[in-house]
Amino acid sequence: MHLQIYTPDEIASMLKISKHTVYELIKRGDLSAFKVGNKMRIEESEFERYKASMSATSARTKESKDLHTLQLAGSHDFLVEQLVKYIASESTGLSITPSYIGSLEGLMMLYRGSADIAAVHLLDPASQQYNLPFIRQLFVHEPITVMRLASREQGLIVAKGNPKNISGVKDLARNDVKIINRQKGAGTRFLLDSFLANEKIEPSAVKGYENEEWTHLGAAAHISRGTADAAFGIKCAASQLGLDFIPATREQFDIVFRWTPENKGALKHLIDLIQLTNFKESIAELDGYNAEDFGKIIYGNSEA
Repeated sequence: MHLQIYTPDEIASMLKISKHTVYELIKRGDLSAFKVGNKMRIEESEFERYKASMSATSARTKESKDLHTLQLAGSHDFLVEQLVKYIASESTGLSITPSYIGSLEGLMMLYRGSADIAAVHLLDPASQQYNLPFIRQLFVHEPITVMRLASREQGLIVAKGNPKNISGVKDLARNDVKIINRQKGAGTRFLLDSFLANEKIEPSAVKGYENEEWTHLGAAAHISRGTADAAFGIKCAASQLGLDFIPATREQFDIVFRWTPENKGALKHLIDLIQLTNFKESIAELDGYNAEDFGKIIYGNSEA
């Protein structure tokens, strides 16, 4: 059987690239070659392998360009993290780029058209209702849909064994208790402020109130390291780090879709993936979540 051997010049001609590029491919190890005397030679089988690899790379590049990327902004949540990973791993034709900047800022980014989806859990102190009072005020003319993801337990995350004997929010005013807070605009911070107001505790009376973290796990890590005694956060974060949890309330966590001509198809596809696939099963793995109303549309002002 005749074994075809090519010179770098012949490879360059067939690929329509320069000879110097061929030598660079050989140098990088992308194209295997051998020497005959002081001349480089490439076997036909290696050339065919390289062409096949380039075709595969081209196909992957085209596929990535065909992906519709949706921008999600708002609250950090483990369920949202699971959704982002699920969409990325299932060859759905979609991708979600999250920005965990807090519920309030997430809604504002959605309002300004800088995001397609907002993840929110904002308690309105006047009505004691989650999310919808804020959403109705902001989105009067913009076409939106609000979907319930889950309810989740919020409370105080404390060290294993609760060495400071913290029993509730009132203990956060003690001189021997230091907290780690969430950033301004976070739904969890709104909730803590509401509890402090109910107990008639000024934020200035809470040691560590000004110290901020941007995620539930980041806040819980302070408790684990001993740099804080308590954090207001979700049960799932406490469970993941083996910490104790003192429940305070169950809150509603929703995602808000803002429809545009550009994202309409992608958002419809995403809603189908949430409502019609096995994604819901991943909630069972998360401690402190209730998925009874998972995927339920609770508000909409659009026919999209």
